[in-house]
Amino acid sequence: MRRRIFSWLCFALLGSALAFGEGGGYRHDIHQDRRDLRHDRMDRRQDRRDIHQDRRDLRNDLRSGNYADARRDRRNLRGDVRDRRSDRRDIHNDRRDIRSDYDRF
Repeated sequence: MRRRIFSWLCFALLGSALAFGEGGGYRHDIHQDRRDLRHDRMDRRQDRRDIHQDRRDLRNDLRSGNYADARRDRRNLRGDVRDRRSDRRDIHNDRRDIRSDYDRF
């Protein structure tokens, strides 16, 4: 019986230690989350500028018949669109995390 009580006690202590170690028992730093959100938004704006520049370069390369550069610009454009999509997902997750931090307290 003592062994069973001792094992349940150890299990409870281990579970609570893991929860506090992950930050589950403490308030998250809201300022850091907001700063991360601002950086993601700035990165998204920069990606939009890069996409417009790549599209402009692609049009100019196709107009002048420079197909090798057009292929490279398409590749860059694809990467920038993928990066922008990733940043959009990051912004969504950061906003969700900030809302959940406020809802907890």
